[in-house]
Amino acid sequence: MTETQQFEAFLHNYQNMVFSTAMRLLANQSEAEDVTQEVFLRAYERFATLRDSPTVGGWLKTVATNLSLNHLARYRARWSFFSELSRSSDEGDELVVDFPAPEDTHAAIEAADRRELVERALQSLPPAQRVPLVLFHLESLQYDEIAEKLGVSLGKVKTDIFRGREALRQKLQLKLEAESL
Repeated sequence: MTETQQFEAFLHNYQNMVFSTAMRLLANQSEAEDVTQEVFLRAYERFATLRDSPTVGGWLKTVATNLSLNHLARYRARWSFFSELSRSSDEGDELVVDFPAPEDTHAAIEAADRRELVERALQSLPPAQRVPLVLFHLESLQYDEIAEKLGVSLGKVKTDIFRGREALRQKLQLKLEAESL
C-alpha cells in the first residue's frame, strides 16, 4: 500500500470523529468542515510519525478542539455575555445528555431521535454557552482547563455551563410539553 493510500485509509478512519468534535464546538457545518480539513492538513504534514502512534485519535481530537477554539476566538467580539442577552421566544429546542445503549430497535430509534433533538438544541445555544458545555461534557475537560483554553475566568466558565444547562433543560422541557399535547 502506498503512502497516499495509507493516508486515505487514515483519513477515512478518523474523519467522522474530527468533524463531530469541530461541529459540536462551532455549530456550523461549513466552519466545521474547514477546521476538519485543516486538522487533516496538519496530520498529513506529520503522517510519518502519526501513522503508527497509539495516541493518534487523541492528537486529532486535541487539534480539532484547539483549531475550533481558535476559530471561535477570532470571532469573540461577536459573542455576548449571557447576562447581556435578552431572552428570545425561539428557545424551543433541547438538552445534551448521554443516553444508555438501546435494548432493541425501537429503543435505538428513540435514542437516536433524542440525541438528534439534544444536538440541535446544543447547536442553538450561543457560543459562550455551547463551547464550555461541549468542552466539559463531551471533551471531559475540567473547569480550570476550560477557563485556560477560552481565556476567561473560572467563574465565567461555571456560570456559562450552569446557564447553558438551564437553557438546554428549558428547551427540552418545552419540546417535550409540545409533543405531549
